[in-house]
Amino acid sequence: MAIRNLRYEGDEILKKKSREVPKEDILSDKIQVLIDDMIETMHKYNGVGLAAVQVGILKRVIVIDLYDDKGPIVLINPVIIKTKGEQEVEEGCLSFPNQFAKVVRPAEVVAEYTDREGKRMRVKAKELLAQAIAHEVDHLNGELFIDKILPGTLEYIEPEEN
Repeated sequence: MAIRNLRYEGDEILKKKSREVPKEDILSDKIQVLIDDMIETMHKYNGVGLAAVQVGILKRVIVIDLYDDKGPIVLINPVIIKTKGEQEVEEGCLSFPNQFAKVVRPAEVVAEYTDREGKRMRVKAKELLAQAIAHEVDHLNGELFIDKILPGTLEYIEPEEN
């Protein structure tokens, strides 16, 4: 496992649309190593979610960890098939360090995806998980949270000196 280099604001790859992972590649060592590296990278930077594009790989792979007892969730080729309601949430992004703003996200989402074992799955998510799925799926489509913020809510938080 390895920490991957994050891509940051201004990097053109973040605006590109990611490609589906072919079914036959899901169980490949290359994709499995990418998943492990993404989880490790997300944890190093205390992220809730990470899309492959954020480490420079244009594949439809996301990892999410709510830091509960369930551990990280891996979603390959995720598709949001249903949304319900709205929630105004404070949001940040590992590709935009120390920047936070309010965004309107669905209160609930239903997403279909393939897990890392190659099984087709469906998740009904609420609150933080719904927010994370919506945020990361946006990344796969080349959409950034910074383009969706409510006017006047962007804040830059100075990093603490260690």
